[in-house]
Amino acid sequence: MSSEPEKETVEKKSEDSTPTDDKATEKSAAAKKPVPAKAPPKEEPELPAFEKGIVDKITEKFGEKTKVSFVKPDRIGIKVGRDDIHDVAEFARDVLNYDHVDSVAGVDYPADKEIEVVYHLSSYTDPSLSRQILELATRAQREDNPIPGSDATKLPSLRDIFYSVEFHEREVFEMLGVYFEGHPDNRRLLLPEDWADLPPLRKDFRNKGR
Repeated sequence: MSSEPEKETVEKKSEDSTPTDDKATEKSAAAKKPVPAKAPPKEEPELPAFEKGIVDKITEKFGEKTKVSFVKPDRIGIKVGRDDIHDVAEFARDVLNYDHVDSVAGVDYPADKEIEVVYHLSSYTDPSLSRQILELATRAQREDNPIPGSDATKLPSLRDIFYSVEFHEREVFEMLGVYFEGHPDNRRLLLPEDWADLPPLRKDFRNKGR
């Protein structure tokens, strides 16, 4: 008679111990699960030495007045405020030996209410710069209802530094409405003199009838 309750007690303890054993097994399995290794810190790409040397000279001279947008083999991009673009361009000519502008481009940013003008500088006379392009970019205020030449969309001309910008700046003036102060000839270049519509490279320009 006395052995039966003891047997029941043993069986009950055995049943009660099962969940505890399962939890222990789960914890053991979790402990053995491999922890993923942390990714190594991303290394910044090493800048090409020659181009970095040019950038260092610009930033040493102008500090926070310039912002480096990119540095690649044979290509450098520098952003400059409108009030400093003339000084940086003059430094590029007189100190860095960039002697002419290959092209000038304009980009309309309606959301920012600005128009960006980009000069691509290179050199005929310095062999070390024969493959180099220095991109100087600056921005002018954008008027929603432009009156080219009679509104706030203006930038200083680089015509007195680089003769080659003469026709490029005229084209940007008529196509985007950016007036270049100090340019000796701000006449239209491609459009008729009586053009009265928006500058045709503005993003809100629409051809009539389309």
